[in-house]
Amino acid sequence: MTRPAPAKGRLLRGGRVVARVVLVWGAVVGALRLLDAWLDGFAMHSWWQSTVCALILGLLTAVVWPLVVRVAWPIAYFTLGVGTYLLLSAATLAILQAVPGVDLHGLSTAVVLTVAMSAVGAVISSVLAVDEDEIFFRRAARRRRKHSPSAGVAGEPPGVVFLQIDGLGYDTVRRAVRDGDMPTFAAWLGEGTHTLTRWHTDWSSQTGASVCGILHGSNHDILGFRWYEKDRDHVMACAHPSDAAEIERRHTDGRGLLAGDGASHGNLFSGDAEHVSLTMSSVPGLVPRKLRRKHHDGVGAGYRAYFANPVNVLRTFGVALIDVFRELSAAAKQRRAGVLPRIPRGGFYPLARPGTTVIARDVVVSAIIGDMLAGRPVVYADFLGYDEVAHHSGIERFDTLEVLRSIDQQFARLLRASRLAPRRYHLVGLSDHGQTQGQAFVDRFGETMEALVGRLCGGEPVTEPGRRRQAESWQVNAALAEATTSGGLIARRLRARVEDAECSDDRARTTSGSPGQVTRVAPGVVAVVSGHLAMVSFTEHEGRVDLETIEREYPDLLPTLVDHDGVGFMLVHSSEFGPVVLGRDGLKRLATGVVIGADPLADYGPFADELVRRVDSFPHCADIMINSRYDPESDQSSPFERHVGSHGALGGPQQRGFILHPREFPAPGEPVGAEAVHHVFRDWLTFLGHPQPGTAETKPAPVPSEVAS
Repeated sequence: MTRPAPAKGRLLRGGRVVARVVLVWGAVVGALRLLDAWLDGFAMHSWWQSTVCALILGLLTAVVWPLVVRVAWPIAYFTLGVGTYLLLSAATLAILQAVPGVDLHGLSTAVVLTVAMSAVGAVISSVLAVDEDEIFFRRAARRRRKHSPSAGVAGEPPGVVFLQIDGLGYDTVRRAVRDGDMPTFAAWLGEGTHTLTRWHTDWSSQTGASVCGILHGSNHDILGFRWYEKDRDHVMACAHPSDAAEIERRHTDGRGLLAGDGASHGNLFSGDAEHVSLTMSSVPGLVPRKLRRKHHDGVGAGYRAYFANPVNVLRTFGVALIDVFRELSAAAKQRRAGVLPRIPRGGFYPLARPGTTVIARDVVVSAIIGDMLAGRPVVYADFLGYDEVAHHSGIERFDTLEVLRSIDQQFARLLRASRLAPRRYHLVGLSDHGQTQGQAFVDRFGETMEALVGRLCGGEPVTEPGRRRQAESWQVNAALAEATTSGGLIARRLRARVEDAECSDDRARTTSGSPGQVTRVAPGVVAVVSGHLAMVSFTEHEGRVDLETIEREYPDLLPTLVDHDGVGFMLVHSSEFGPVVLGRDGLKRLATGVVIGADPLADYGPFADELVRRVDSFPHCADIMINSRYDPESDQSSPFERHVGSHGALGGPQQRGFILHPREFPAPGEPVGAEAVHHVFRDWLTFLGHPQPGTAETKPAPVPSEVAS
């Protein structure tokens, strides 16, 4: 728990603040004189004017501006802080024009002046090694404690901050700690304060299933990051606000991990938190009214607080610009060196990348600091930058590890900031899944999985509604005619073919739209891909289509897919045997455990049977679930999306997440599935003395003595 600082320490910090104010004031005076000589449209005619203007600008930035942003936060929210500079520049223009003898003409000149003053403040702070967050949020903490006098009451259980590094696998984090790419994690492990363990993801090793399971204790019927729901004729997409809100509605019981004054930042779902920012299921204006959940700060107090400081805006966008050049340089180096696998990284991506690696990261860190200073009991935040860059560059390429180092640095800042909080905080690091690297399916085989399925099903994507209805009617008639003549023979042929796989190796070889939009790859056939997972649905049939019907209506589909070098295994449901997993060299009947030929799940981990069987029970399970082929020797797999590092299914590092937790917490073992991780985290909160959500407790449970010290 945080102890009061000694008087000497308070004096030293106070002296540093005074020194900063004096030096910034002097530096701004000097900068104004330089701008007077250099900038057209700005002039001062007396020696005292620069001193007075510097004082006015300092008061405007430090005192007046935070109050203005509290009222004008929509401008900051929808412009990522750029609008705050325009407002601040307009205020600067109006105020300095009122100073006798000062000439300031035009808003553009005022913008240059404002940016220059913010830059001076940032440089002086860096020279003095004074953290802007410490100054700004210490003041914010005093205001919050004034309105919340109960914060910091003796006996309050320690808070927990869950820091998720999206897409960072257990194997990669161990190597990063070993090689010095994560010095903060290395220090926590080296000092013995934390311990590292791993957890096994669900079959759907992606953020939607993992975070929903961790935060709400349920990820039932979440098949991928996107999937098709036949009964609604709709493609669900976790990254679409209305779909994210619908997913949360289906899984929440009001007692999520963050219920009871918790906070959610940068996540897909809120976990029933009362305080959110950059959370997909709670995006203002984009979630239908019937799915909106009430939060104390729907936009996020941390978001507003961050952009209330113009220095933060300037620093973030300066680093974002540098990150654009880093991306361009890294992509050029890969091309020159002939690095494989790689994908094209041009177009809009270099400009979009800083959105996750810099802007979202900085805003989330600011929000977490605000939460800790407000004394909130539980915080869960997602850092997306590593996952984004690993998709495009690779899971351990130099520029990806550079992003990982920057995230690790933020964790060190959060640890320092936690010492200002009114309660003790434990920091827990974790990932929602890992990533498996490999050449993209389309680059390796010359066509996408969707195109392959469409070709095998006898058609190309059809967009005109009239043609689609006619073509689908024709396809149904053709399938019925085929069924009356040879359907039984096809079913027996496929089964016999797989059963004889051990004796014969004479096999034939064959070398999405917007969220919610359904794209048919062939008449009556929908295929949706999600990383290393592909899902095929036949829309002419209601409910789950069985193996026998697929064999009868599309006789070439399953045999060709099962032989494809990019397909590891497929899940189908037989009317005779129940869930059946098909592989190139054998099949497995999950209901009985019978294996004919080679076990198709042998290379996909010790829990593959139960994870695949669980998905078979989901109401929206696709008619065919396709997992990419994983090669244990090369530790690679070809994703169905055009990624280098990818995830979403079973096979290799993608299915191994990590948890870095305080050593005094009960050991979690190796949880299997995100729902199991939820129960581990819930048990930890109970261990610390947090009340169960939804109970009538008015006082926190007793804090274990070994934790309260």
